[in-house]
Amino acid sequence: MLKRIHKVAVLGSGLMGTGIAAHLAGCGLEVLMLDILPPDLSEADAKKPAARNRIGNNALQTALKAKPAPFFDNNFASRITVGNFEDDLSKIADADWIVEVVVERLDVKKQVFEKIDKLRRKGTLVTSNTSGIPIHLMAEGRSEDFRAHFCGTHFFNPARYMRLLEIIPTADTSAEVVDFFMHFGDKILGKQTVLCKDTPAFIANRVGVYAMAKIFQLTHELGLGIDTVDALTGPAIGRPKTGTFRLADLVGMDTAVHVINGMRENCPNDEQIGAFDVPKYLKFLIDNKFYGNKSGKGFYQKTAEKDAKGRPVVLALNLETLEYGVSQKEKLPVLDTLKQIDELPQRIRAVFKSTDKGAELLQRSFLGLFAYVSNRVPEISDTPYAIDDALRAGFAWDAGPFEYWDMAGVQACTEAAEARGETIAPWVKEMVASGHTTFYRSQNGVRQYYDPRTKTYQNLPGGADFIVLNAYREQKPVYENSEVVLHDIGDGVLCLEFRSKMNAIGEGILRGINDSIQIAEEQGWKGLVIGNNAQHFTVGANLMMIAMMAYQQEWDELNQAISIFQNTSMRLRYSSVPVVMATQGYVFGGGCEFSMHADAVMAAAESYIGLVEVGVGLIPGGGGTKEFAVRLSDEISREGDVQIPRLIDRFKTIATAQVATSAHEAFNFGYLKHEKDHVVPNTARNIAEAKSKVLELADGYVQPIQRKDVYVLGRTGLGALYIAAHTLQLGNYASEHDIKIAKKVAYVLCGGDLTSGQTVSEQYLLDIEREAFLSLCGEQKTLERIQFMLENGKPLRN
Repeated sequence: MLKRIHKVAVLGSGLMGTGIAAHLAGCGLEVLMLDILPPDLSEADAKKPAARNRIGNNALQTALKAKPAPFFDNNFASRITVGNFEDDLSKIADADWIVEVVVERLDVKKQVFEKIDKLRRKGTLVTSNTSGIPIHLMAEGRSEDFRAHFCGTHFFNPARYMRLLEIIPTADTSAEVVDFFMHFGDKILGKQTVLCKDTPAFIANRVGVYAMAKIFQLTHELGLGIDTVDALTGPAIGRPKTGTFRLADLVGMDTAVHVINGMRENCPNDEQIGAFDVPKYLKFLIDNKFYGNKSGKGFYQKTAEKDAKGRPVVLALNLETLEYGVSQKEKLPVLDTLKQIDELPQRIRAVFKSTDKGAELLQRSFLGLFAYVSNRVPEISDTPYAIDDALRAGFAWDAGPFEYWDMAGVQACTEAAEARGETIAPWVKEMVASGHTTFYRSQNGVRQYYDPRTKTYQNLPGGADFIVLNAYREQKPVYENSEVVLHDIGDGVLCLEFRSKMNAIGEGILRGINDSIQIAEEQGWKGLVIGNNAQHFTVGANLMMIAMMAYQQEWDELNQAISIFQNTSMRLRYSSVPVVMATQGYVFGGGCEFSMHADAVMAAAESYIGLVEVGVGLIPGGGGTKEFAVRLSDEISREGDVQIPRLIDRFKTIATAQVATSAHEAFNFGYLKHEKDHVVPNTARNIAEAKSKVLELADGYVQPIQRKDVYVLGRTGLGALYIAAHTLQLGNYASEHDIKIAKKVAYVLCGGDLTSGQTVSEQYLLDIEREAFLSLCGEQKTLERIQFMLENGKPLRN
């Protein structure tokens, strides 16, 4: 049996090497990162370890300053030791796993592996992060034990954020090693692991680059502008906002052309080889070294000019004239149609019902994609789901190719593709002929896929480890309203799913939480999970609702609304059944407040948690400021004489609307607590982990009692916080209105204008929190901030 990995050696400290090292350190592993000696090392510096390790050290320092951050928490950098190949390669003998991330040249990689083979312990895992060099070629000439423990582990850039990890074994790789990496990559590294065959570009790049090349081809053929095509091929169809041409600028034109040429050379029998022709306009960009973002010019060019709203003027390349002009999107009916539809399946079906040029581009690209992936089974994968997993995780698509095909209709699209001259693989037509009309289906909450090998539906791997709420759509909800659905997820556990736009918390969600807890309590359920599979858990309270009441000065109604919000937070804390949150993405404002009141939070590592209300001129009014006072009281009683420093830290967290850039960092800010909350490396597991936590807590669960013992500092604390607030203003970190808001935060944290430190109740703190929130709703500058946020999606500094 393979043991759990503790020490990893990362060979190479380039962008990918450092990114992988940072991610592994973030997952709790001890990392040795090595690179070459600096080529310009002077004779004097040759004797200094720091100088000899300069390449690795500089890479690590760059990573610590990088945005987006490669580390979950910069403190994790202490888990990385930097060295060089000449002095420190022997240290790999202590590693459990050695991952090679050197230059993409077979000869160099083989030289590295020859050295590794001599130094590694027997049984040590060795992998390559190559994006395209055949894995079996790198293992040639190596020992039998090396080959048995060797495979490809292809991370995508940036390693922390891209969820895909392709596992590529050779014929000599032991099955135990493959199984280990599939599980370890998922459970510990938080990745969507996909088993690939050792074929050119593996799975994600093989299909993703085809999809990009096909769009290049169709854009030119249909005479559409690149900005229009980016609008068509972005969020409108469930793909990243970069679309196609902005993605090429981001990746780099030289890289894109290198990959496309590699496809042509290495896939001579690919039936879509024509799609991999490098078009004239791409050659123009390469010849002029217009590589995209890294050169400042590619398909797009950002200028120093500003438009009427103060934004930089961006020019777009005309693919016919090869000249840059002001970006102008064409008005296409299909785009207007797609903007009006929330659900992706309905949007995809609408694409195939539309008739304009934009719809034609999307239809033809989808039909080509469907044909292409059908013929890649079994060449690059034996199953459709592996291809879908790879594209969702590696290219951040909301759905994989076969999932899109299901949405559009398998039989109809098969016929449409063949009518356009595309070739659909026989196994798909056999599937449809046998009465199986979809690649996926749900049976009793279990998602299944069609397996071409057995010609039957099989359960997706993982089963109970991954709770996908779409699999429960066919069963009747336990409860629902316009903004929530309450699912029975088995074993006596309920899951409340938010369904509003951006999961913004409005009346429906507040009512849904209270009703769901009541159902769980009165009907004998073991407990409640609050979670969803959306990109973001919630963006916080519905600002429009607050703004309307504030503008119309409906103070009684607003007071009641805030009271309901606070009472909902308290209901989460003081229910008679355990309530556990499963978070991911944005956990802002009210979402953070709810999480702080739950029995536990199973937070995906990529949870961005924060009380952001100050940005719209308010304080956290759903119990968040109160809860910080409660937590401060507990921290002070535990830690003794740290009252004022700890108070100032927590005050600054709220007053400057600090957002944790990972669940790990959320502990530093006080949003999560080590004694009750946990980080889930793999986002896809958070609801299942939350369910397990509910079952753990349900055994012997005792309903908590409301607190009346919260120690607050009164005027002693207020004095310190007012000084801290004015320090922020003097340093130009805060405006006059920011200080007014900050003083309201201070007032609640300190329990008001009390003459000395004393104990108060939670309800007392909620009352002064609500009073402070309402008073700010009457401020003109707060109303301006709310309006600006609603109109522009970003905060106003006034």
